[in-house]
Amino acid sequence: MGGPCNDVLVVEDDPDLREVYDRVLSSFYAVSTAGTGADALDIVTAETDVVLLDRRLPDMDFDDVLRELKAQCGDCYVALVTGVEPDFDIIELGIDDYLVKPVTTEQMCDAVERLCSVAEYDATYQELSQKRVKRSVLLQEKPPTELSDSEEFAQLCAEIERLEDELDEMVETVSETTRGPEQ
Repeated sequence: MGGPCNDVLVVEDDPDLREVYDRVLSSFYAVSTAGTGADALDIVTAETDVVLLDRRLPDMDFDDVLRELKAQCGDCYVALVTGVEPDFDIIELGIDDYLVKPVTTEQMCDAVERLCSVAEYDATYQELSQKRVKRSVLLQEKPPTELSDSEEFAQLCAEIERLEDELDEMVETVSETTRGPEQ
């Protein structure tokens, strides 16, 4: 666990649950906790990678908290952790995961790890996309002999291949962790 995804914010109004989440996740991540929506908005930073968000907070409407969190940490991933049974309204929610309480520590850790994997995938895909654009421009603008003689171009192509392989492995890993029971 852990890795490039480091900062987790736990937003939970139940102090006992908040303490459990903090204790478990702190073994792997830098964890901040908040008991209210207002506290969460004060704590969240641009470096926050994952937010575990209770749907029912005492001080703010969930939609307002979610909107403000996304505005402050646009690249973060949000897992709703709630006692509210899911209904079709979740289709419109801007969330990345939905956990129904009671949540085991294993389920919570798996969700955070999965969201961190998605974050890593997104960053790797962006890097790959940028390199592919550069390769495409060079392929269009440079003669083949110049490209074949260029060590920089060879390195770029090797890096693209490495990133493609890395993404394939990530997709396989994330697919394995998100598969439900065999049907």
